[in-house]
Amino acid sequence: MKKIKVAIIGPGNIGTDLMYKIMRSKYLQMYLMTGIIESEGIRRAAGLGFKTATNSVQAILDDPEVQIVFDATSAKAHTMHAPLLKAAGKIVVDMTPAAVGPYVVPCVNLDEFSHVDNFNMVTCGGQATIPIAYAINSVANSEYTEIISALSSKSAGPGTRANIDEFTQTTSEALVVVGGADRAKAIIVLNPAEPPVMMTNTIYSIVKNPDEKKIVEAVNKIVKEVQEYVPGYQLRVPPTIDGNKVTVILQVEGSGDFLPKYSGNLDIINAAAVAVAEKVAYNLLKEGK
Repeated sequence: MKKIKVAIIGPGNIGTDLMYKIMRSKYLQMYLMTGIIESEGIRRAAGLGFKTATNSVQAILDDPEVQIVFDATSAKAHTMHAPLLKAAGKIVVDMTPAAVGPYVVPCVNLDEFSHVDNFNMVTCGGQATIPIAYAINSVANSEYTEIISALSSKSAGPGTRANIDEFTQTTSEALVVVGGADRAKAIIVLNPAEPPVMMTNTIYSIVKNPDEKKIVEAVNKIVKEVQEYVPGYQLRVPPTIDGNKVTVILQVEGSGDFLPKYSGNLDIINAAAVAVAEKVAYNLLKEGK
Protein backbone atom coordinates (compact mmCIF):
# COMPACT_ATOMS: atom_id res chain seq x y z
CA MET A 1 0.00 0.00 0.00
CA LYS A 2 1.22 3.49 -0.85
CA LYS A 3 2.31 5.66 2.08
CA ILE A 4 3.00 9.37 2.57
CA LYS A 5 6.68 10.25 3.11
CA VAL A 6 7.39 12.20 6.27
CA ALA A 7 10.36 13.99 7.79
CA ILE A 8 11.30 14.89 11.36
CA ILE A 9 13.21 18.01 12.34
CA GLY A 10 14.94 17.37 15.64
CA PRO A 11 16.60 14.00 16.30
CA GLY A 12 16.38 14.18 20.10
CA ASN A 13 14.27 11.99 22.38
CA ILE A 14 10.94 13.20 21.01
CA GLY A 15 12.06 12.96 17.39
CA THR A 16 13.53 9.51 17.89
CA ASP A 17 10.43 8.16 19.62
CA LEU A 18 8.33 9.65 16.80
CA MET A 19 10.47 7.78 14.31
CA TYR A 20 9.71 4.43 15.95
CA LYS A 21 6.00 5.21 16.09
CA ILE A 22 5.95 6.23 12.43
CA MET A 23 7.66 2.97 11.49
CA ARG A 24 4.50 1.13 12.63
CA SER A 25 2.12 3.39 10.74
CA LYS A 26 -0.24 2.16 8.05
CA TYR A 27 -0.23 5.47 6.18
CA LEU A 28 3.10 7.15 7.01
CA GLN A 29 6.54 6.30 5.64
CA MET A 30 9.51 7.40 7.73
CA TYR A 31 11.80 9.02 5.18
CA LEU A 32 14.08 11.77 6.54
CA MET A 33 15.54 12.77 9.92
CA THR A 34 17.29 16.14 10.03
CA GLY A 35 19.09 18.11 12.72
CA ILE A 36 21.96 20.56 13.09
CA ILE A 37 24.81 18.24 14.12
CA GLU A 38 25.86 14.62 13.58
CA SER A 39 24.11 13.50 16.75
CA GLU A 40 23.26 10.11 18.21
CA GLY A 41 19.71 10.51 16.91
CA ILE A 42 20.94 11.19 13.39
CA ARG A 43 23.22 8.16 13.53
CA ARG A 44 20.37 6.00 14.85
CA ALA A 45 18.09 7.03 11.99
CA ALA A 46 20.84 6.40 9.44
CA GLY A 47 21.46 2.98 10.97
CA LEU A 48 17.81 2.12 10.36
CA GLY A 49 18.21 3.01 6.70
CA PHE A 50 16.55 6.42 6.67
CA LYS A 51 17.81 9.50 4.89
CA THR A 52 19.53 11.96 7.26
CA ALA A 53 20.86 15.50 7.12
CA THR A 54 22.47 18.09 9.39
CA ASN A 55 21.27 21.27 7.67
CA SER A 56 17.98 21.32 9.58
CA VAL A 57 14.90 22.59 7.74
CA GLN A 58 16.81 23.20 4.52
CA ALA A 59 17.06 19.46 3.86
CA ILE A 60 13.25 19.32 3.76
CA LEU A 61 12.91 22.42 1.61
CA ASP A 62 15.29 20.80 -0.89
CA ASP A 63 13.39 17.49 -1.03
CA PRO A 64 10.10 17.47 -2.97
CA GLU A 65 9.25 13.94 -1.81
CA VAL A 66 8.52 15.01 1.78
CA GLN A 67 4.83 15.85 2.24
CA ILE A 68 4.39 15.89 6.03
CA VAL A 69 6.89 17.33 8.51
CA PHE A 70 7.09 16.84 12.28
CA ASP A 71 8.89 19.78 13.92
CA ALA A 72 10.34 18.50 17.21
CA THR A 73 12.65 21.45 17.92
CA SER A 74 11.56 24.45 20.03
CA ALA A 75 8.91 27.14 19.93
CA LYS A 76 11.48 29.74 18.87
CA ALA A 77 12.84 27.54 16.08
CA HIS A 78 9.39 26.65 14.79
CA THR A 79 8.43 30.29 14.33
CA MET A 80 11.33 30.46 11.86
CA HIS A 81 10.62 27.09 10.21
CA ALA A 82 6.86 27.55 9.76
CA PRO A 83 6.80 30.19 6.99
CA LEU A 84 9.54 28.38 5.06
CA LEU A 85 7.68 25.06 5.20
CA LYS A 86 4.40 26.73 4.27
CA ALA A 87 5.98 28.37 1.23
CA ALA A 88 7.37 24.96 0.21
CA GLY A 89 3.89 23.41 0.38
CA LYS A 90 4.65 21.08 3.30
CA ILE A 91 2.04 20.05 5.88
CA VAL A 92 3.46 20.52 9.37
CA VAL A 93 2.73 18.82 12.68
CA ASP A 94 4.19 21.20 15.25
CA MET A 95 5.41 19.46 18.42
CA THR A 96 6.42 22.75 20.07
CA PRO A 97 4.25 25.25 21.99
CA ALA A 98 4.73 27.83 19.19
CA ALA A 99 1.01 27.69 18.26
CA VAL A 100 1.50 28.96 14.72
CA GLY A 101 -1.38 26.77 13.58
CA PRO A 102 -4.59 25.85 15.42
CA TYR A 103 -4.50 23.80 18.61
CA VAL A 104 -5.35 20.17 17.82
CA VAL A 105 -6.34 17.39 20.22
CA PRO A 106 -7.25 14.36 18.07
CA CYS A 107 -10.25 13.06 20.02
CA VAL A 108 -11.72 16.54 20.46
CA ASN A 109 -11.34 18.65 17.32
CA LEU A 110 -9.23 17.01 14.60
CA ASP A 111 -12.21 16.65 12.26
CA GLU A 112 -12.60 20.44 12.22
CA PHE A 113 -9.32 20.95 10.35
CA SER A 114 -9.44 18.98 7.11
CA HIS A 115 -7.35 21.42 5.05
CA VAL A 116 -4.98 22.99 7.60
CA ASP A 117 -1.25 23.03 6.73
CA ASN A 118 0.09 23.55 10.29
CA PHE A 119 -1.25 21.56 13.24
CA ASN A 120 -0.14 22.60 16.71
CA MET A 121 -0.03 19.75 19.22
CA VAL A 122 -0.39 22.15 22.18
CA THR A 123 1.79 20.52 24.89
CA CYS A 124 2.10 17.14 26.56
CA GLY A 125 0.01 18.43 29.46
CA GLY A 126 -2.54 19.78 27.02
CA GLN A 127 -2.90 16.46 25.21
CA ALA A 128 -3.41 14.72 28.56
CA THR A 129 -5.82 17.15 30.21
CA ILE A 130 -7.80 18.91 27.47
CA PRO A 131 -9.91 15.81 26.65
CA ILE A 132 -11.06 15.65 30.29
CA ALA A 133 -11.62 19.41 30.47
CA TYR A 134 -13.61 19.26 27.23
CA ALA A 135 -15.73 16.35 28.48
CA ILE A 136 -16.55 18.14 31.74
CA ASN A 137 -17.38 21.39 29.96
CA SER A 138 -19.58 19.64 27.38
CA VAL A 139 -22.07 18.58 30.07
CA ALA A 140 -21.39 20.92 32.99
CA ASN A 141 -20.30 24.30 31.51
CA SER A 142 -16.92 25.10 33.09
CA GLU A 143 -16.37 28.59 34.50
CA TYR A 144 -12.75 27.83 35.40
CA THR A 145 -10.37 24.95 34.78
CA GLU A 146 -6.95 24.45 36.36
CA ILE A 147 -4.57 21.62 35.52
CA ILE A 148 -1.38 20.39 37.11
CA SER A 149 0.87 18.14 35.05
CA ALA A 150 3.47 16.35 37.16
CA LEU A 151 6.19 14.42 35.39
CA SER A 152 9.52 12.84 36.12
CA SER A 153 12.51 15.17 35.92
CA LYS A 154 14.23 12.48 33.88
CA SER A 155 11.63 12.75 31.15
CA ALA A 156 12.03 16.53 30.87
CA GLY A 157 14.89 17.13 28.47
CA PRO A 158 16.46 20.43 27.39
CA GLY A 159 13.60 21.16 24.97
CA THR A 160 10.92 20.70 27.62
CA ARG A 161 12.81 22.82 30.14
CA ALA A 162 13.46 25.59 27.60
CA ASN A 163 9.75 25.76 26.79
CA ILE A 164 8.26 25.86 30.30
CA ASP A 165 6.94 29.43 29.98
CA GLU A 166 5.41 28.59 26.61
CA PHE A 167 4.00 25.37 28.12
CA THR A 168 1.98 27.21 30.75
CA GLN A 169 0.73 29.90 28.37
CA THR A 170 -0.13 27.58 25.48
CA THR A 171 -1.80 24.97 27.68
CA SER A 172 -3.88 27.62 29.46
CA GLU A 173 -5.03 29.10 26.16
CA ALA A 174 -5.89 25.70 24.71
CA LEU A 175 -7.93 24.77 27.79
CA VAL A 176 -10.14 27.71 26.85
CA VAL A 177 -10.06 27.46 23.04
CA VAL A 178 -10.36 23.66 22.80
CA GLY A 179 -11.41 22.59 26.30
CA GLY A 180 -14.17 25.18 26.48
CA ALA A 181 -13.50 26.68 29.92
CA ASP A 182 -14.23 30.38 30.42
CA ARG A 183 -10.89 30.81 32.20
CA ALA A 184 -7.96 28.45 32.75
CA LYS A 185 -4.57 28.00 34.36
CA ALA A 186 -1.84 25.42 33.76
CA ILE A 187 1.00 24.35 36.06
CA ILE A 188 3.88 21.98 35.36
CA VAL A 189 5.79 20.15 38.10
CA LEU A 190 9.08 18.30 37.50
CA ASN A 191 9.38 15.55 40.09
CA PRO A 192 12.95 14.36 40.85
CA ALA A 193 11.78 11.21 42.68
CA GLU A 194 13.66 7.92 42.29
CA PRO A 195 12.54 5.63 40.86
CA PRO A 196 11.02 7.99 38.27
CA VAL A 197 7.27 8.52 38.58
CA MET A 198 4.64 8.15 35.88
CA MET A 199 3.12 11.31 34.44
CA THR A 200 0.07 12.32 36.48
CA ASN A 201 -2.40 15.10 35.70
CA THR A 202 -4.94 16.74 37.96
CA ILE A 203 -7.88 18.54 36.36
CA TYR A 204 -9.90 20.84 38.58
CA SER A 205 -13.00 22.59 37.23
CA ILE A 206 -15.60 24.94 38.68
CA VAL A 207 -18.81 24.27 36.77
CA LYS A 208 -22.25 25.81 36.41
CA ASN A 209 -24.18 22.53 36.07
CA PRO A 210 -22.67 19.89 38.41
CA ASP A 211 -24.65 16.87 37.20
CA GLU A 212 -22.58 13.96 38.56
CA LYS A 213 -24.06 11.26 36.32
CA LYS A 214 -23.47 13.24 33.13
CA ILE A 215 -19.95 14.26 34.15
CA VAL A 216 -18.90 10.68 34.97
CA GLU A 217 -20.36 9.37 31.69
CA ALA A 218 -18.68 12.10 29.63
CA VAL A 219 -15.27 11.57 31.27
CA ASN A 220 -15.40 7.77 30.90
CA LYS A 221 -16.34 8.14 27.23
CA ILE A 222 -13.49 10.52 26.40
CA VAL A 223 -10.96 8.35 28.26
CA LYS A 224 -11.84 5.43 25.96
CA GLU A 225 -11.40 7.69 22.93
CA VAL A 226 -7.93 8.80 24.04
CA GLN A 227 -6.97 5.18 24.75
CA GLU A 228 -7.48 4.38 21.06
CA TYR A 229 -4.19 6.16 20.32
CA VAL A 230 -2.64 6.26 23.84
CA PRO A 231 -3.23 2.84 25.45
CA GLY A 232 -1.46 3.88 28.69
CA TYR A 233 -3.95 6.68 29.39
CA GLN A 234 -6.04 5.86 32.46
CA LEU A 235 -7.97 7.40 35.33
CA ARG A 236 -6.33 7.24 38.75
CA VAL A 237 -9.15 9.10 40.48
CA PRO A 238 -12.51 9.21 38.66
CA PRO A 239 -14.55 12.42 38.71
CA THR A 240 -15.12 13.65 42.26
CA ILE A 241 -17.87 16.27 42.60
CA ASP A 242 -17.97 18.57 45.61
CA GLY A 243 -20.69 21.16 45.12
CA ASN A 244 -19.77 22.94 41.89
CA LYS A 245 -16.17 21.68 41.91
CA VAL A 246 -15.04 18.69 39.82
CA THR A 247 -11.66 16.97 40.26
CA VAL A 248 -10.19 14.25 38.07
CA ILE A 249 -6.72 12.68 38.29
CA LEU A 250 -5.24 10.62 35.46
CA GLN A 251 -2.00 8.83 34.71
CA VAL A 252 -0.18 8.34 31.43
CA GLU A 253 2.14 5.38 30.93
CA GLY A 254 4.28 5.43 27.81
CA SER A 255 4.33 2.62 25.27
CA GLY A 256 8.08 2.15 25.58
CA ASP A 257 8.80 2.45 21.84
CA PHE A 258 12.06 4.29 22.50
CA LEU A 259 11.54 6.21 25.71
CA PRO A 260 11.06 4.68 29.18
CA LYS A 261 7.47 3.91 30.12
CA TYR A 262 7.52 6.62 32.79
CA SER A 263 7.92 9.22 30.01
CA GLY A 264 4.19 9.34 29.39
CA ASN A 265 4.44 13.09 28.85
CA LEU A 266 6.51 12.61 25.70
CA ASP A 267 4.62 9.51 24.61
CA ILE A 268 1.19 11.14 24.64
CA ILE A 269 2.15 14.14 22.51
CA ASN A 270 3.95 11.88 20.04
CA ALA A 271 1.05 9.43 19.83
CA ALA A 272 -1.35 12.33 19.29
CA ALA A 273 0.90 13.80 16.60
CA VAL A 274 1.03 10.50 14.73
CA ALA A 275 -2.76 10.22 14.97
CA VAL A 276 -3.06 13.67 13.35
CA ALA A 277 -0.53 12.87 10.63
CA GLU A 278 -2.23 9.56 9.84
CA LYS A 279 -5.56 11.34 9.33
CA VAL A 280 -3.85 13.86 7.03
CA ALA A 281 -2.06 11.09 5.13
CA TYR A 282 -5.27 9.10 4.76
CA ASN A 283 -6.96 12.13 3.22
CA LEU A 284 -4.02 12.75 0.88
CA LEU A 285 -4.05 9.15 -0.28
CA LYS A 286 -7.82 9.27 -0.77
CA GLU A 287 -7.38 12.40 -2.91
CA GLY A 288 -4.63 10.67 -4.89
CA LYS A 289 -1.88 13.10 -3.84
